[in-house]
Amino acid sequence: MIKARITVTLKNGVLDPQGKAIEHALSGLGFDDVGAVRQGKVFDVELAGTDKAKAETDLKAMCDKLLANTVIENYSVTLT
Repeated sequence: MIKARITVTLKNGVLDPQGKAIEHALSGLGFDDVGAVRQGKVFDVELAGTDKAKAETDLKAMCDKLLANTVIENYSVTLT
């Protein structure tokens, strides 16, 4: 079995209203040292098999087709 973590984040320059709301909420809770917050998504995926090259290819295809909107988001895949 192969385990992977996929992290999806907004590209630089893309507005992040949810991150801005979190930033303001943290400030309201007294965390005044927070400069900026960007939010993202994390997916933990388990794949059957042991071929790491195939797993990485499949995981990238999953991101391109479903898990990330590659127009506005970047992603990274880490095999664990």
